[in-house]
Amino acid sequence: MNNVFVYCEIEGTTVAEVSQELLTKGRKLANQLNVELHAVVAGTGIKGNVETQILPYGVDKLFVFDAEGLFPYTSAPHTDILVNLFKEEQPQICLMGATVIGRDLGPRVSSSLTSGLTADCTELEIGDYDDKKSGTHYTNLLYQIRPAFGGNIVATIVNPDHRPQMATVRSGVMQKAVYEGEAKNETVYPDVTKYVPAEDYIVKVLDRHVEAAKHNLKGAPIVVAGGYGVGSKEGFDMLFQLAKELHGEVGASRAAVDAGWADHDRQIGQTGVTVHPKVYIACGISGQIQHIAGMQDSGIIISINNDPEAPINKIADYVITGTVEEVVPKLIKYYKQNSK
Repeated sequence: MNNVFVYCEIEGTTVAEVSQELLTKGRKLANQLNVELHAVVAGTGIKGNVETQILPYGVDKLFVFDAEGLFPYTSAPHTDILVNLFKEEQPQICLMGATVIGRDLGPRVSSSLTSGLTADCTELEIGDYDDKKSGTHYTNLLYQIRPAFGGNIVATIVNPDHRPQMATVRSGVMQKAVYEGEAKNETVYPDVTKYVPAEDYIVKVLDRHVEAAKHNLKGAPIVVAGGYGVGSKEGFDMLFQLAKELHGEVGASRAAVDAGWADHDRQIGQTGVTVHPKVYIACGISGQIQHIAGMQDSGIIISINNDPEAPINKIADYVITGTVEEVVPKLIKYYKQNSK
């Protein structure tokens, strides 16, 4: 009872990477709280195919719901699975990805259980809280940390009285790692009909089209990212040239995407992709907190900016003061001459 739960999202029989990242974080939270880490996954034909993708991340108990109609995802059956399971198991924390599915499922479950939900968290920690109004001291609460008020502050949100404490996290925010400690690794296969009434299957998915990503921004070792300071779509052409010489990928800030200079799937930050490259070259990016949330764990951060006081310079390892038009062509020329 009162364990940590992670909802694992799947595509066919493949577990989503964000779910594995949350299992890694969930294991750490469970260890701090001295409780177990449980996972739940629902789909069709997944029995015997998903266990090895979930259990190695330190899962003590895995609930596999396997039945016709559970894939592709539809709202009603997955909501009832979680709501009815949580009524039995009484978890204190539930984590899920801030994906299309997670953003649909999370609010439905939290509403049904009259619980709280914090979306798009960038950090999750365990801590205490003193309610000054009631004089109550709470211990071992989930600190749900995310930018708020347009990114002007970082808010720490707690849910003192209602359970489970629910949070969604975007892919790439947490680092996934196979658990090296001991876990129970128990798997159970509940009878789906006890959790999902027949009327839940009223919605049928007639056709589904999944497109592969056009680039590997998340996995690129070098990312050249442009902001509003790049100035134009032609300016981004220079960034693509530089990325080509460095064998990297091009990213963008929200301001550059909103201006139409880069595609939305290249947006890095709170409302885009989170990246962890070895080298991150920020070109004309001021460094709003929403953008920093998506790249702050990069190995080396290089900032090219004509404003020496730009916020991104505070987290940069190297700062080149100058305009993108001045600096980037010199970098391209240098790397063309010196790349092997």
